[in-house]
Amino acid sequence: MLGEKIGSMQQTTRDKLLPGNGALPRFETTAQGSGTLAGTEVQGMATYTSDMRADGTLYGECPNQGLVMAADGIATFTATGIGTFTEDGGAIFKGVVYFQASAPSLSSLNGKAVVYDWVVDPEGNASWDLWEWK
Repeated sequence: MLGEKIGSMQQTTRDKLLPGNGALPRFETTAQGSGTLAGTEVQGMATYTSDMRADGTLYGECPNQGLVMAADGIATFTATGIGTFTEDGGAIFKGVVYFQASAPSLSSLNGKAVVYDWVVDPEGNASWDLWEWK
């Protein structure tokens, strides 16, 4: 069951085309920005890859290459998601993220599954909204 919203971040992204997975393209995306997570002001950055599937959907993965920084420390994260391109040239992903926080202000995220919406517009501006999965 979807729990309460626990975070929202605004980020900018930059894409890079990687060698394809067979005939299908693979992308690397870097993101950086700020927002709130677990009631704490944070800065965040991540690098993830997305593989296009034969049906046109995307599989995205951030294998422990995400970082959230709070005033009292950090949290790293791993995420996976399924996405699609939008008609205007952006992308939307929905998935699950797992945090490992050493920052006391973010420690409530440890051991929880968090679901997200990641929406990127054609200019590379992204919003990341997160909810606890209960």
